[in-house]
Amino acid sequence: MEKTDQLWPGGYRFLFDDTLFQPGTDSFLLGAFAAAKRGDKVCDLGAGTGLLGLLLLARQDQLHITNVEIQSAACQLAQRSAELNGLSDRITCLQSDLRDSSRLPAAGSMDLVVSNPPYFAADSGAQAESSARCTARSEVSCTLEDIFTAAARLLRWGGRFCLVFRTERLAELLETARRHKLEPKRLRFVQNTPHSAPSLLLLECRRGGKTGLTVDAPLIMTQEDGSPSAELDRIYFKDKR
Repeated sequence: MEKTDQLWPGGYRFLFDDTLFQPGTDSFLLGAFAAAKRGDKVCDLGAGTGLLGLLLLARQDQLHITNVEIQSAACQLAQRSAELNGLSDRITCLQSDLRDSSRLPAAGSMDLVVSNPPYFAADSGAQAESSARCTARSEVSCTLEDIFTAAARLLRWGGRFCLVFRTERLAELLETARRHKLEPKRLRFVQNTPHSAPSLLLLECRRGGKTGLTVDAPLIMTQEDGSPSAELDRIYFKDKR
């Protein structure tokens, strides 16, 4: 069923369909972590219904976002969300397979690439009920290798690639990044509570960057009393409500 939500009262509205992969905390975390700069040309690989682009624009409105999404229904919702917010001049939606370089933006044309990629290899993890959710959750339409190949091609020299991923695949993530000349520069782990092990990570890589990785303090989502942390509230724009 198609639904509409809003980032905050008076803020951007976004469309999604609960038969597709629903909006999740991961996109909100990445939207805050990526810290796009004024004038950046940004590409979201595997953009789904386009929420991540709206999250970036909510923090820096002088961007141009290119959403690349293989699923027609999701791409159409992303386009309609852009129109709903009067952002058709800021958001371009491409229904494309990111593995086909001929259907992507020009090589070296992006300042920032972002992605909330499928977390699980095709033969691992719980299987999603629908094919749309399976595409979003598992590497059935693209692999980590495919994501990094596309990101490395799209980025200008010195451009950044930011993504959110599962901690158990950290070693594979770092190895893949360096093999594609995307040097890991900033890493932040995400913990549910101050005492729990991290389950997610946020990583920033730089095309052609020098060696040197900064590990930020972990992002804690829940306080001891079970309430959301102040940082998570800001990530969800609760300070605007």
